[in-house]
Amino acid sequence: MDLTQSEELTWRKSSYSGANSSDCVEIATLPEGGRAVRDSKDSGGPILRFAPSEWRAFVDGIKDGTHAPKLQ
Repeated sequence: MDLTQSEELTWRKSSYSGANSSDCVEIATLPEGGRAVRDSKDSGGPILRFAPSEWRAFVDGIKDGTHAPKLQ
């Protein structure tokens, strides 16, 4: 799939994003089960693509605190 033609994908924002929030990303599920991620303010800009295993590792890391922000 050519992600530059991303109108074929169904993009969604987190429910934690406010209606007027400008700091959001959008995520779309790819046909093979991976995910695509883009900046919601620049829908025609770059798109990151993640394989299913990469996305699962990321989500698991969020849940278990591996990817928690490090506060100074």
